[in-house]
Amino acid sequence: MGTMAQLDLRKKLAVLADAAKYDASCSSSGTSKRDSRGGKGIGSTEGMGICHAYTPDGRCISLLKILLTNFCIYDCVYCINRVSSNVQRARFNVDEVVELTLNFYRRNYIEGLFLSSGIIRSGDYTMEQLVLVAKKLREEHDFRGYIHLKLIPEADPRLVEEAGLYADRLSANVELPRDEAMGRLAPQKDVGVIKKAMADVRLKVEAAKPRKGDRARPPKFAPGGQSTQLIIGADGAPDTEILDRSASLYGGYGLRRVYYSAFSPIPDSSSVLPLSKPPLMREHRLYQADWLMRFYGFSAPEISEASTDGMLDLAIDPKLAWALNQRAQFPVDVNTASREMLLRVPGLGVKSVNRMISVRRYRTLRLEDIARLCRGIDKVRPFITALDWTPGGLTDAVDLRARLSPEPRPEQLSLF
Repeated sequence: MGTMAQLDLRKKLAVLADAAKYDASCSSSGTSKRDSRGGKGIGSTEGMGICHAYTPDGRCISLLKILLTNFCIYDCVYCINRVSSNVQRARFNVDEVVELTLNFYRRNYIEGLFLSSGIIRSGDYTMEQLVLVAKKLREEHDFRGYIHLKLIPEADPRLVEEAGLYADRLSANVELPRDEAMGRLAPQKDVGVIKKAMADVRLKVEAAKPRKGDRARPPKFAPGGQSTQLIIGADGAPDTEILDRSASLYGGYGLRRVYYSAFSPIPDSSSVLPLSKPPLMREHRLYQADWLMRFYGFSAPEISEASTDGMLDLAIDPKLAWALNQRAQFPVDVNTASREMLLRVPGLGVKSVNRMISVRRYRTLRLEDIARLCRGIDKVRPFITALDWTPGGLTDAVDLRARLSPEPRPEQLSLF
């Protein structure tokens, strides 16, 4: 490849890696500021399109995260790449994406690829191009790395089925917590079509699971399952409504993850959009609440009980907020409480609780044992009893919330 061609490819990579950073459905969040009007994305691109994501077995891996193109025939009001947006456009061809992926992989920069795209020509054509990238990587280059493909919900189901044969994970973004907002903000998208595509993926994932008595293993289909993204703060949905939607998505479509992305203001935006973005702490609290639903046995209504006007408390994490709202259930005895109840104690995580249950089988736990088994004892102490510890009135102390709230970070005040 000549110098001019390399330069062109580098320019495309800069544009299409930056454009991909607004899709959170494969990435972690919370590393730096995200704003569609300029600046680096959160938990998405680092350098030339490298992002961090998690595999089905929990490993954190680096992915090349790019769009095939940021051209799009749709005009979703909240999207920086909408057809009416005045942004720099670029497009990779299939071979360029394959070459980039292999070059990054051989240099040990990445362990896989996340590939999405704007809609070009039609849903079928776009999905064909995405699938062709994955097919070439797998069949022509024996690529063994991780591949996450974005689904185009309106594409032919046969293309979706083919995508699942080559990709480790698929995702179709719901985008907006409220269905009615889709008609206002994304008129060319159909909620029913998106849900049907997700339902079809679930059926194919379940059909690909080996069963007892099967003589032949069924062909693999997206072994990492599927994920989706909800944009926070674009349609006015409160946190409690967002959590209810997430719980419904987990239950209805067997999703591995729901990702939350704080709405990011865009240039020349419509008057129907908010003028400012929601605080990023709101996104963080939703991730924490989501974690409680998936791993700690909480339901969305339980988490919502401690909310104010439908919004999670930004000052304290949702687990602590729930415990402070349910003081009658505390303190709990760490030597007799069930695993389910111990998981609801602020400051105790899954690993800590599993260790405690293992240790208490052969000895009675003291406070110092709990301190060794968890990351910090200060948050735990008011909510437990042990052989040598009882919190007394501390559990019901009026100022308990203030004691357990993190100290605000010092701010540089303006002279003016």
